[in-house]
Amino acid sequence: MQIVFESRDADGANLRDLSVERVRFALRRLSTQVPRAKVQFSDVNGPRGGVDKRCQLELKTQAAGTVVIASLARNWRTALDRSLRRATQVLTRSLQRNQKKSGSPPAPFEHKERSP
Repeated sequence: MQIVFESRDADGANLRDLSVERVRFALRRLSTQVPRAKVQFSDVNGPRGGVDKRCQLELKTQAAGTVVIASLARNWRTALDRSLRRATQVLTRSLQRNQKKSGSPPAPFEHKERSP
């Protein structure tokens, strides 16, 4: 998986290695479906503070097209974690929908009878 990192803020740029590591970890099971990911950090309000750290994830997928997730938080680590959690939920749901549409057999289910 190719991961591109962008940040115009110096504090955000310091989190480059951590961000790449977190993206690889969070998407490890979906890495065959996501050949490219882009992480962008930006400070919405600048130095004024507040809940203004923005993390945007752009995931190019084979099955679901391009998925873009953005989140705001007090710090970039929290914004990144929220975006990754949401992205994994969206991708997993999308892949499950695509499997149902393509007619793939569902996962086996065993029904065990209870004896009275």
